[in-house]
Amino acid sequence: MKKIVVLSGAGISAESGISTFRDSGGLWEGHEVMDVASPEGWRRNPELVLDFYNQRRKQALLAMPNIGHTVLAELEQDFQVTIITQNVDNLHEKAGSSHVIHLHGELQKVRSTIDETLIYDLDGWELKLGDLCEKGSQLRPHIVWFGEMVPMMDAAIAETRRADAFIVVGTSLMVYPAAGLLSFVGNAIPKYIIDPKLPPLGHVPNLHTFPQPATEGLNVVCNKIKDENLRKI
Repeated sequence: MKKIVVLSGAGISAESGISTFRDSGGLWEGHEVMDVASPEGWRRNPELVLDFYNQRRKQALLAMPNIGHTVLAELEQDFQVTIITQNVDNLHEKAGSSHVIHLHGELQKVRSTIDETLIYDLDGWELKLGDLCEKGSQLRPHIVWFGEMVPMMDAAIAETRRADAFIVVGTSLMVYPAAGLLSFVGNAIPKYIIDPKLPPLGHVPNLHTFPQPATEGLNVVCNKIKDENLRKI
């Protein structure tokens, strides 16, 4: 069975009403990004950080997958599909995708501040000061903040190397290390990039670009991949 690897970004979640990570002013929901998405911000004001992610979590719990999420989930009927996402919501899972790698963490999980291997599912939307791990330390959002390592990157690279087709959707490929995944795709492998603001990539072999919103472009690309697969059978 052919393997399709998808790198998804904020653009696909935005069509479900999820606020994008940052706007052109460098703010996230009115906050300086480094105040709510860095270890330094956490040390300065953990209550602000907890409240910020509580609001993001509440928003994400109400959000529903859009056609783009559904189209990707339906690819599993004919292909082996891995979703590598920069998004911290669970909309891919809600749509039915069964193999999702979250590069930047997950809103619905929290972890210990003294042992990063202690990760818990959060029931509901609220994490408060005084909520402790089993070792007695404060729990924090299970989010990869600026300046932190991306622990799932090695797994993402391994999946990318095995791709028979690689789709990039809803990201302008400006955030590293995720943007570097494209360099691990073989030259002979078709690559599809779907985003209204296509990044300047120079010469990339077998690249097909679609300057469209995520849902619109995914319909086109996924139908194209299915048609090509049928012609080879």
